[in-house]
Amino acid sequence: MQELISTVAIWALPVILAITLHEAAHGYVARYFGDPTADLAGRISLNPLRHIDPVGTILVPGAILLMSTLAGAGGMLFGWAKPVPVSFGRLRNPKSDMLWVAAAGPGANLLMALAWGAVMKVALVAPESGYTLPMAQMAYAGIQINLVLMLLNLLPVPPLDGGRIAVSLLPAELAWKFARLEPYGFPILIVLLISGFLGRILDPMIGFFSYFLAVIFGF
Repeated sequence: MQELISTVAIWALPVILAITLHEAAHGYVARYFGDPTADLAGRISLNPLRHIDPVGTILVPGAILLMSTLAGAGGMLFGWAKPVPVSFGRLRNPKSDMLWVAAAGPGANLLMALAWGAVMKVALVAPESGYTLPMAQMAYAGIQINLVLMLLNLLPVPPLDGGRIAVSLLPAELAWKFARLEPYGFPILIVLLISGFLGRILDPMIGFFSYFLAVIFGF
């Protein structure tokens, strides 16, 4: 039980920040390009309560952490927040602006991964104390959750951000056909997760970006 409490304490802040800033970034960029829907709904906010989905943000990640802790093995943390409402038709140039709105969330996760990389560097070079190890563990959690969210959301599966980006880049006829896959996107992800195929897709990319951060910050 003590180990579980410690794990939750280390991961809670990185997970909340990763999800909250990811969603707020979508709303902010949508407003910049002419769609005030998220702003009017109060979703351009750093208040995590506005973005938390009880199942996707708490129950599913909590269950994964619990099972991983009890099994004594790591697992890929998986979850989601309440999607920020975006009315793509209200964007000034809906098809092209969709790309920037979709890319804003993964972009925010990349910036947070870099910020947690800096925290990791500070923890490693600071004089050893009772704070340095928890700081390093939290920084590691921050790097991992942000890389997972960034790369997962960049998969070209509607309604993930990568699917929106693909719709923005494809010719109109292909984009319309591709967008029709959206109702099946979530079931596809669940099948990929349960089968282990999602991990085989993401693990090499997470490893590459982790190595990239280690080179940048020298740890």
